[in-house]
Amino acid sequence: MKHKFTYKIFVLPLFCILIIGCGSKKSLKTEVIKPPIVSLDASVKKIGILNRSIPSDENSGLDQVDKILSIEGEKLDKEGAEQAIVALKTALLQNPRFTEVVVLPVKLDQNPGGGVFPSSLSWDQIEDLCKKNNVDAIFSLAIYDTDAKATYTVENTKIEGPLGIEIPAIEHIVNIDTRIKTGWRIYDPIRKKVCDQLSVNERTRSKGKGVNPIKAIEAATNRKQSVLQISQKIGSDYALRLLPYKDKVYRDYYVKATPNFEIAKRKVETGQWEGAAELWEKETSNPDPEIAGQACFNMAFYNEIKGDYTKAIEWATTAYTDYENKNALRYIDELKERIENQRIVNEN
Repeated sequence: MKHKFTYKIFVLPLFCILIIGCGSKKSLKTEVIKPPIVSLDASVKKIGILNRSIPSDENSGLDQVDKILSIEGEKLDKEGAEQAIVALKTALLQNPRFTEVVVLPVKLDQNPGGGVFPSSLSWDQIEDLCKKNNVDAIFSLAIYDTDAKATYTVENTKIEGPLGIEIPAIEHIVNIDTRIKTGWRIYDPIRKKVCDQLSVNERTRSKGKGVNPIKAIEAATNRKQSVLQISQKIGSDYALRLLPYKDKVYRDYYVKATPNFEIAKRKVETGQWEGAAELWEKETSNPDPEIAGQACFNMAFYNEIKGDYTKAIEWATTAYTDYENKNALRYIDELKERIENQRIVNEN
């Protein structure tokens, strides 16, 4: 059974008073919603996931040598890749835009192994895979490679002898540093575009003790579990690239021009935005054009907080055209970008 959830898009940004605030302006930090990093054609509803991370037969010898030198378990790469793919499938099924996600039972040749991206599949291959498996786009795990390095130390210790008497001994300690490298591609055959290619590198460390180096390695029992858990997280996180995300931006507003500005600043600091806006609006008719321009700029800022980006642009435009507030011109571009981002988010 598929379990889905609908993610919520927060139109109003969450503003936090912060840190920077000297001279005539003060800075606020806000979280804005941005479009997905990766976009697919709107008609894509069914996803096929392809595991292309297994090295080709002619390259497997090199990979096996690497496994021996790196103290890797014989099946760790295979199991780790499978965990990453299962986690990706589960996460994609939670995205309401997709109706079906399947792991393709296909093995393709020409993979160099060793953590190197294979050449991209041809569009004929992609279209054939989509047709045979009734999917609209292909997600490919192109790389999955673990590389482990071990360092050894010894310590003097005591062990219990045959007669219950402690006798001196040497304990071997091994620290294993495992690097997990994955590489992903997304093929959109409708637009004939590789929508994404991303490498992800993670590390995990484990420790074991024993009467000799081999026993010490065997005692590092958490290594495999840690690698598999990290692989699951890599797969889940990759699916997030198709969702809107929060990003932090900073907004400056004016706080020093008149006593009304200073009172409004304190109102903002206590969350009284309506009261601050009333004071700023009064100053928009100030006979000093510089002060009036700053007040118009702040009114644009206030309307952005409310989520009324059109009104915010109107105020920022007045600040620039009527009062030559140069900061307002850059702000207009930022507001237009927010409007465009919101449009894209709403379409996803």
